[in-house]
Amino acid sequence: MSDQVNSTRPARFSPDLAPDWNGPLPEPGIRLADELRPVLADPDCRYDGEMYYMYRDVAGPDSDRIWLREQGIRYDITVIPPRELCGEYIKTVGHYHPDNPEGAGYPEIYEVLKGHAHYLLQAHDLSQVIVVDAHAGDLVMVPPGFGHVTINPANDTVLQMANLVSSLFQSDYREYEKRRGAAYYEMTNGDFIKNPLYPDVPPLKRVDAGKFRTASGELGVPLYSMVEQRRDVLSILNHPERYGSFFSEAPGV
Repeated sequence: MSDQVNSTRPARFSPDLAPDWNGPLPEPGIRLADELRPVLADPDCRYDGEMYYMYRDVAGPDSDRIWLREQGIRYDITVIPPRELCGEYIKTVGHYHPDNPEGAGYPEIYEVLKGHAHYLLQAHDLSQVIVVDAHAGDLVMVPPGFGHVTINPANDTVLQMANLVSSLFQSDYREYEKRRGAAYYEMTNGDFIKNPLYPDVPPLKRVDAGKFRTASGELGVPLYSMVEQRRDVLSILNHPERYGSFFSEAPGV
């Protein structure tokens, strides 16, 4: 699966699914049921329709858009409605990032705009699997070398989240598709169950986003304010090797 998703028609949804954004928005990429089915806990799950909506390369004034492109950075907004999929909470497909030219994995920064999110992070070598519990206003940094899935663990609340990420690579979905998802599935009864296609994985670590810190403490909310302020720290998204201590206080990382 590539970064290109079905967006052949505009999303038609209620006002509570409108992104929390005051500026212009591109047409959303729409993740359809057929695209999500290969990573579900129940391989026989049958359902139809639109799963979630991805607004990529969002920017305010043209000066912001120009600056983002000069930095090789992209700001996105994703909207995930609440949904139960055959006993499992709705989630994103999941992907890894490649390494940059210096051999360091590209990180990513998420902000929960509305609702509640679980960020399921797993090291590429599967030495660690962490679920980060995050609410509106929380930031979560995906460290280099970690794949990630976002879960909306709510029965009736829309999840809206933003992210800042390098625009210089394509995400890699293949491992998640090959193994039918992440190392754990989050079920609607609150349990995390192991994916049987991962025969040897460590116990799941649970971390609150408020404790999932980095040594720098230089990140700020709203996430887009760092674009408006032209924050130098965002160079971490393309050059994480220059920020060796930045990830040192993230639990388990």
